[in-house]
Parts: sequence; C-alpha cells; structure tokens
Amino acid sequence: MIVIMGAGGATGGATLRSLAALGAPARALSRDPTRLAASLDDRTLALTETAFADAADPASLRAALKGASQLFLAMANGPRQVEYELRAVDLAVASGVEHIVKISAPAAEPLSPVAVSRGHHRVEEHLRATGVTATVLRPYAFMQKLLLLAPGIAAAGVVHGAMGQARCNYVDVRDIGDVAADVLTRPELTGGTYPLTGGRAYSHPELTGLLGELLGRPVHYVDLSPDELHAHLMTRAGMPDWLATHVVEIQRLAVVRREVPDDTVTRLTGRVPRTLAAFLDEHLHLFR
Repeated sequence: MIVIMGAGGATGGATLRSLAALGAPARALSRDPTRLAASLDDRTLALTETAFADAADPASLRAALKGASQLFLAMANGPRQVEYELRAVDLAVASGVEHIVKISAPAAEPLSPVAVSRGHHRVEEHLRATGVTATVLRPYAFMQKLLLLAPGIAAAGVVHGAMGQARCNYVDVRDIGDVAADVLTRPELTGGTYPLTGGRAYSHPELTGLLGELLGRPVHYVDLSPDELHAHLMTRAGMPDWLATHVVEIQRLAVVRREVPDDTVTRLTGRVPRTLAAFLDEHLHLFR
C-alpha cells in the first residue's frame, strides 16, 4: 500500500494521478476526504482509497498509516512544517513503512540562506537516520506557482521580483508526480536524491518576454530590492511575513547561486520535461 500524505496539494495530487496512470492503487490522506474524492478524475478515484488524517493529530496519522509499505510525504511550507514532517516520519517508521519518498527543496543544507531549505535538511537527516529506505525529490520552482502572477499580469501587465537577470529553474508539478510515481513503483530507483527541473532556466525578463509573445501585448518586469519586494508581497499580495520572506530568500538564492537545468526527469521517465512555453500557453486564458 502506497500512502500519499499531502494528497490535496499540488505534488500529492499530481503523484496520485501519475500512479493511477500506471495502474497503481494508493491511499490518499486529507483532512477532508470527501472533498478530496470529489476533486479526483474517475480513473484516479477508482484506484484511490481516501482517508482522514491531520498532521497535527498523531492518532489520525497512525490509523491512516496502518498497513502501509510506502509513504509519499509532501507538506505545504509553513511555520510548523518541520514538526509535522518529523512526526510523520516517526509514525511511518513505527507503523512498518519500508520506503519514504520526501518532497524536499534545492539547497537543503544546514547553512542554506533559505530557512525552509534548512528545515528540509533537518527532516532529510532525520529520515536517513531512521534506517528506512529514503528517496528525496528536490524540485525547483513549480510552474503552477506562476499562475499566482496571472491577476497582476491581466490587470497591469507587470511582474515584480528581486532577481535582476538571474535565471530560475521551473518544473511542472505533473513531471514531479511522474517521477514520484516511478520511484514508488520501480525499486531500482529508490534510495536516491533527485533534483528536478524543466529543460530550461528563465530570467524574469525572459519570462515576461515569453508571456508577452503568447499574449500579443507587452508584459514588463519590475526589478525591486529585496526589502521592496518583501513589502510588495505583504501589502499588495497579502502574504504573511514568513511566506514573503521565503519568496525573497529563494529569489536571492538564484542570484548568488546560478541555476541550471538537470536531466533527472528525462533519465527517470524516459521523456523530456514539459516546457514553460507549453504550460503558459495551456493556461493563457488566466493571464488575459
């Protein structure tokens, strides 16, 4: 039994669909299983058992992990993420889970300039210390997160950032799901640490140029200082302080540490990753 923790999120949902495409059944955990089931397509639903679990409720996790042999662990970034993931790992090990696939982050290092990445490093180290087989996926920026820019682009044709000309790796969560499904169903792939990117890195000026070409009208990039971007994200985007800080940290990391594409998606899935141009074109109606 493969248990998906974070099944209602972007990577968890993508992994469920990818597993269903392979004909692999799974148990999807959610605080609202009925709502989760209603969101699944027929093929995925037919192969998915939905179950209640709350990361803050150890008893519910223990019950949901009963009989599991593998756990896919993906949790939303947040102030209690490390606490919840450490608990999930310990409960999974105690329940007899033999293989854990963790969604981590680039620069998951003890001295990373990105606080969330330092937290991922802590969970990775704890996971490896348990002795279970651990597979770590380190995806870069999700293409799907670019959809958050759509209202501002539709209204004013503007993207704000603090990256200058630095390039950022983008990856489609559907590719992350395909890789996750592969490592959950192909034993020869377990135990690795895999960075996940698309086929090309883009700077913000290149991103806005691509959007402008697809939309047939100019889209401008406004480069801000880190402090200016933080203030913009809190006041205009309504982000809490910790999330605005995280966005600024990952953008500044791209400035000081050059990002280049990795071929892991192709090596593991046997096909090239989805392109940013194709993703934006697929969702272009949201940017108009």
